[in-house]
Amino acid sequence: MPKRNLISWSTMVKIYVQHGFAEEGLMVFSECRWSCDENPNEYVLASVVRACVQMGVLAQGTQVHGDIDDARLVFDELNEKSLFTWTIMMTGYAKSGRSDVSVMLFHQLMRDHDVVPDRYVLSSVLNACSVLEYFEGGKQIHAHVLRRRMELDVSVMNVLLDSYVKCGRVLSGRKLFDKIDAKDAISWTTMIAGYMQNSFHVEALQLFHRMNRCGRKLDDFVCSSILNSCGSLEALLPGKQVHAYIIKANLEYDKYVRNGLIDMYSKCNSLADARMAFDSVIQNNVISYNAMIEGYSRLGMISEALILFHDMRIKLLHPSLLTYVSILGVAASLSFLELSKQIHGLIIKVGGSSNLFASSALIDVYCKCNFLEEARLVFNEISEKDVVVWNALLFGYTQQLENEEALNLYSQFQVAGQKANEFTFVAMLTAASNLASLRHGQQFHCQLMKSGLDSDAFVTNALLDMYAKCGCLQDAYKLFNTTTWKDIACWNSMISTYANHGVAEEALSLYEKMLQDGLQPNYVTFIGLLSACSHVGLVEAGLNHFDTMFSYGIEPGMEHYACMVSLFGRAGKLNDAKEFIEKMPVKPAAIVWRSLLSACRATGNYELGAYAAEMAISSNPEDSGSYILLSNIYASKGMWTEVKEIRERMESNLVIKEPGCSWIEIDDKVNTFVSRDISHCRTDEVFSVLHNLIKEMKGVGHVVDTAPTLIDYS
Repeated sequence: MPKRNLISWSTMVKIYVQHGFAEEGLMVFSECRWSCDENPNEYVLASVVRACVQMGVLAQGTQVHGDIDDARLVFDELNEKSLFTWTIMMTGYAKSGRSDVSVMLFHQLMRDHDVVPDRYVLSSVLNACSVLEYFEGGKQIHAHVLRRRMELDVSVMNVLLDSYVKCGRVLSGRKLFDKIDAKDAISWTTMIAGYMQNSFHVEALQLFHRMNRCGRKLDDFVCSSILNSCGSLEALLPGKQVHAYIIKANLEYDKYVRNGLIDMYSKCNSLADARMAFDSVIQNNVISYNAMIEGYSRLGMISEALILFHDMRIKLLHPSLLTYVSILGVAASLSFLELSKQIHGLIIKVGGSSNLFASSALIDVYCKCNFLEEARLVFNEISEKDVVVWNALLFGYTQQLENEEALNLYSQFQVAGQKANEFTFVAMLTAASNLASLRHGQQFHCQLMKSGLDSDAFVTNALLDMYAKCGCLQDAYKLFNTTTWKDIACWNSMISTYANHGVAEEALSLYEKMLQDGLQPNYVTFIGLLSACSHVGLVEAGLNHFDTMFSYGIEPGMEHYACMVSLFGRAGKLNDAKEFIEKMPVKPAAIVWRSLLSACRATGNYELGAYAAEMAISSNPEDSGSYILLSNIYASKGMWTEVKEIRERMESNLVIKEPGCSWIEIDDKVNTFVSRDISHCRTDEVFSVLHNLIKEMKGVGHVVDTAPTLIDYS
C-alpha cells in the first residue's frame, strides 16, 4: 500500500467508530499520531470524540481514562478552529459526563472568538447547563437568543425550555412555552415532562388535555409521562381516560406505555386492572414485574408479591435492585428476618451492597425485624453515607425505642458534617418525645428554625407531639396557633394532645373549629375525639361522635371500639361495655378486651375481668399485659392461689413481662433505670436516697398500698 496519509488514517478511524468499534478506532488514532507527519484535522477529531462518547457509554458513564483529553489535545493543536470543531468538543465533553468543561469551552468561544454560535452550539451548551442545573447559564443563553432574534427557531426554544424545567424553574419554563408561536410535538412533550419531573402533576394533566383538544398527536413518551402523573396523584379516572386514548392510538403494545399503565394502576390501588395489563403481554420485562411487586407490597398482598418474584426468577429474568428493595419492603411488613437475610445475600451477589438505595432498605428491614446489630453492620460498611442512610438508622433506633442510641448517632451525624433534612429532625424529635426530654426537643426546635425547616407540616406535627409528651400544652398550642397552613394531621395531633391530657372540652372545641375551617375528619381524628370523651366520661358525646363516623364514610377500627369500651368502663357501665363488644360487627381484638379488663380492675369486678382476660389472652396469647391485669385483679381480692396460677400459666406459655423502666435527664445525659437492675454506676446512692424518701413518707402518714402486689409463695 502507498504511504498512509492523514486521509487514509482518518478514514480507518471513522470506519471503526461508525461500526461501533470505538476502542479499535482510538487505537488506530493513537498509531496515526505516532506515524503520520500531518497534524490531525477536524474530521479526525469528530471521529475521535464520537469514539470517546461510545466508550463512555460502554463504561456506564465513567470517565474514559483520559481519551476525551486526548481529543482535547488534537483540538488545541488545530490551527484553524471552526464552529463545527467547537461544537464537537462541547458535545463530547457533555456526553462524557463533563458538562462543566463543556460550559467553560462555550464561555471561552464567546470571549476569545468573534463568532455567532448557531443552533447546534446553543443546543449543546444548554444540554450541559441542564445536567449541571446551571440556571444562570441558561438565562445568559436565553438573552443571547433574544439578541440574535433566534426565538423563532423552535428547536432552540425547545432546548432552552428543557434547560429551564430540568433546573426546576417550571414557572419560567411555562412562560417560555407560552411564547413559542409554532409549538411542535417536542415543545408539548418537554413541558409535560417538565411538569411531571418536578411533581406538578395536576398541571401536566391539564396540559395533556389541552394538547389533545388541539388535535396534537400524542406519542408514547407523552402518554408514559402522563400515566406517571396519574399514578403520583392516584387519579384513577384520568388514568383510565389516558388508557382509552392509548388503545385508540394503538400504543398499548409499546413497552414503555405498557409499563406506565401497570405502574399507574398499581399506584392507584387498582391492582386488578394492573394485573390485567400485566397479563395481556406474553413477555413482561423487569420494569413490569417491579411495578406489580411494588403494588402488591404496598397494599399488603404479600403472597402475591412473593409468588410474582418467584415467577420472575423461574423465567430467568434478572431482578434489578429495585426488585430486591420491593421484596425487602415485603419482609419489613412481615418482620420476616429469614427472607431479609436471603435478599441481602442476593444483593451482595449482584454487587449491589454499595448502592445507597439498597443499603437504606436493608437497614430499614433489619430495624423493623429488631435486628439492630445487623442494621448497624450494614450502616458501618457504607463508606460514603448520604443523609437517607443516616435517617434510616435514626428512624430504626426510635422505632425500637433505642432512643439513647439515636441521640448518640445524631451526634456522629453532626461530626461527619452531614446536613440534616426534615426527616432527620422528625426522627430526633421522636426520640426526644419517647424520652420526654424537653431539653433535647427544644435544641432540635432551635436547629430547625436555623435551618428554615420549621414550617414543614411533617416537622410541625412532630414538634407538637414532642411538646405534648413533655407535658408542655401551652407550647404545643402556641406552635399550633402560629402554624399558617394546618393539614388534617396537625389538627389531629393537637386534638389528641388535649385528649391525652384529659382536657376534653378543648379537644372537642378544637374539633368544631376544624370543621369550620372546612377540613373533613379522618380515621385518626375520631380516635382523639373518643379518647377525649372517655377520659372525662362524656358517654353521650362519645356515642354521637362514634355514630358520626359512618356519615363521613369511615369504618370504625379496633382503636375506636377500644375507646368506646373504655368510655363505658370509666363511666362504670361495665354491662353496657360488654354488650357493646358482643354487638361488634367484627371479631374483637385483644386491645378491645383489654380495655374492658382495665375497667374491671378499676372497679374490682374480678368475675367479668376474668372473662375479659381469657378473651384477650385467646386473641393474643403472647401479650403479657392481659395476664398482669388479671393477676392484679386477683391480688386486690387476696386471691393469691389464682395469682400464682396466672404466673405459672405465663411461664408455661413462655410469656415474659417486660421489666418496668424509668429515666431522667441530668446534664444533657439520659439516665435509664430498669426494674431490679443494679448496673447503674451510682446504684448505692440511688437506693440510699430511695430508702430515706420511703422513711419520710411513712413519717408523715403515707402508707404503701400492697394490695395489688403479686406475692411469690414458692
